[in-house]
Amino acid sequence: MNVKRSLSLLGDDFIVIDGEGHVLGRLASIIAKRLLNGEKIVVVNAEKVLISGDQEEIFRRYKIKHDKGSKDYGPHFPKHPERILKRTVRGMLPHKTVKGREALSNFRAFIGIPAEVADRDHIKIGEALFENRVKSGKAVSLLEVSRFLGYEVKV
Repeated sequence: MNVKRSLSLLGDDFIVIDGEGHVLGRLASIIAKRLLNGEKIVVVNAEKVLISGDQEEIFRRYKIKHDKGSKDYGPHFPKHPERILKRTVRGMLPHKTVKGREALSNFRAFIGIPAEVADRDHIKIGEALFENRVKSGKAVSLLEVSRFLGYEVKV
């Protein structure tokens, strides 16, 4: 689905969050709460969202998730950075209920900054920023995880 069509389904009253420098789990939990409250959210720079921890351990965990199941029956785990973000947000929503499905339909994530949202204000969420929350200083971006899983990102 192209960006223009995807954003037209949301309407004009959506919030744009710049994902650069945010911790994945904290960002996803805050987004999930806001979606359940009826907000419409677009995340740009999804490939720059960070996962805190040791690189080898993160790669091992995501490789296990990706390799689980079969091609025909699943579970299917995404390689794309924006889809990994969306899957993480989905995991924090009651996505098997009507309320959860409606909340998830009000969420979009994009690699980079599409031209359609470039002129809008981008917000950062202070509680989810890496430098405010993580003391170890170790992190891996979703772009690196995606490349490890075999996705060729064109950024």
